[in-house]
Amino acid sequence: MHGTHIRNPLDTVLRYEGAKAQALAIRTRASTPKTPMSLLSKSAKAAISTGTGGGYLNPSRIPTGTTIRFALTSDEPVEYYEVWGEDAQGKPKPFRFDHEPTPDEIAVEMGEYSRRINREGTGNEPAKFAIALPVFNYDAGEIQVMNITQKSIIFALDGISQMPDYEDMLAIDFQLEKKGSGLTTEYKLTPVPRKKGATPIIEAAWEEVTGAGFDLTRIIEGGNPYKQ
Repeated sequence: MHGTHIRNPLDTVLRYEGAKAQALAIRTRASTPKTPMSLLSKSAKAAISTGTGGGYLNPSRIPTGTTIRFALTSDEPVEYYEVWGEDAQGKPKPFRFDHEPTPDEIAVEMGEYSRRINREGTGNEPAKFAIALPVFNYDAGEIQVMNITQKSIIFALDGISQMPDYEDMLAIDFQLEKKGSGLTTEYKLTPVPRKKGATPIIEAAWEEVTGAGFDLTRIIEGGNPYKQ
């Protein structure tokens, strides 16, 4: 008949499928939550979550239940002894020596600072053996100085360095987990494979700080290892 259009069944199917796809897309957009923007920067979150900041990584400041990941950028630690003092306002300050100091040497070096009392309240805190190593902190995304006075971590690092599988300490990562608090604090150090694609980033960060005059030995004299 004149003017009569015969609808192609295939057209009907295609229109039906198209309508279904459009409806599904609308429902998906409506049900998919938007990713919220973070209020804090990456470095700020790292400082809060790992107890780091200002270019330093201190295991004692890592919150309990936290695991941090880092890579060594040098396998030659600076060794020293550390004693803490406090000024008249109670502000703490570390005093470091390249040898085990005598009480008289500590008193002369501290000057007007008062030496900290031990936890038991029975006398002065002893001078603690410590090591410092430059590391790349994955959470902070930067090179930091890791000060370690905890014997368990020092022994763990030394033990790992003597394992044939980890002969190159600069080619792997480490995870440090902290549990407990106070006198029951425990640390677990585990070697893990290097994060894929991380080596060029670590090397670039290390070249940047060394090019700016980084010298870890300055910390013994109370100086800034990042600049003179």
